[in-house]
Parts: sequence; structure tokens; C-alpha cells
Amino acid sequence: MGIFGELTDKVFKQAAEVNESASPEMKAKNAAATGKAMSEEELKAVLAKKAAAKGQKYNWETSIADLMRLVDMDPSLDNRKKLASELGYEGELNGSAEMNIWLHARVMEKLAQGGGA
Repeated sequence: MGIFGELTDKVFKQAAEVNESASPEMKAKNAAATGKAMSEEELKAVLAKKAAAKGQKYNWETSIADLMRLVDMDPSLDNRKKLASELGYEGELNGSAEMNIWLHARVMEKLAQGGGA
């Protein structure tokens, strides 16, 4: 499994936990637990709940490194390079702001699409 697959598993595991504690109405509306497409707002709600449960301040809404930390992944440059390669980044794999901004946007987009499935 690649870095993105691991990240996806961790996010959707959290989404499933959120869904389990939801009301029947919310369960019916929550596609996240099934790995299907969800709105950006639904994805952010899942991640915000995880951040609140950790009790630590994460800048996951804009930082790929903090997003990875939030789901208990190693945000090392090596892992971010692998993730960028997996997702088709065509720039230099040097940990630049450009690469990290692209990575965050692409990861959030693919997660909302259901993990890229």
C-alpha cells in the first residue's frame, strides 16, 4: 500500500467512527464511511472531529504535514516525496512550499472523491 492508501485508510476509519456515533438520519446522509464521494464540508467535519479529539493544535486545513500528523502518519520529506510521486506531482520533489501546497490541495480533493476510488 502506498502513502496515499495509508492516509485514505486512516481518514475513512475516522469517518466510519463518526458515522457509528451519528443519528440514523446522519448515517443515511454520511457517505464517508463507505468510501464514496463526500462534500468538502463533510471531509472537513471528519478531520475537525479528529483534531478536537486529539486536543492538539494542527494546521491541517492548509498544511500537508499537519494533515499527515493528524492521522498519525510520518510527515517526513521522504514520505511527502513519495506521496507527491503517487499523486502525479510534476515539479521538483524538494519539499518546497509549492509542492506542499499542491499536495494538500490534491489530497483533500482525492479524499473528498472517496479516496480516489
